[in-house]
Amino acid sequence: MRLVLQRVSSASVTVDDAITDQIGLGLLILAGIEHDDNADDLVWLVSKVTQMRIFADAEGKMNLSVKDSGGDLLVVSQFTLHASTKKGNRPSFIRAARPETAIPLYEQFLALLEAEMGKPVARGIFGADMQVALVNDGPVTICIDSRAKE
Repeated sequence: MRLVLQRVSSASVTVDDAITDQIGLGLLILAGIEHDDNADDLVWLVSKVTQMRIFADAEGKMNLSVKDSGGDLLVVSQFTLHASTKKGNRPSFIRAARPETAIPLYEQFLALLEAEMGKPVARGIFGADMQVALVNDGPVTICIDSRAKE
């Protein structure tokens, strides 16, 4: 599973000209699910996301996690994170999981995040044409891949 974390002061998802979910301070998480992903990947990523110290403490240093800072999460599924651009000019998405695999993993990821955060997690609508708006704070943008485990 591949994630792009963006520390935001606000973010929202709009579908059909209506905001479907939004957050203030927190993380916008773009989530790409690969066909080989499993529950172990989800558990590792939830720990990384909720414990990563990228929020400012009282001294302005990045020492707090999203959980410590009281921030929120907005998770948006994005299969294009698994684009392969090796050949030609049209990306291949062959490694991205099909919906019958991706949807249950996406829902499980959300449930694990909610359990860890102790509150609801905002979300996009899987498979919908979404417009994602954000104010990237910092900017701070971090990529995480459960295959690399860096």
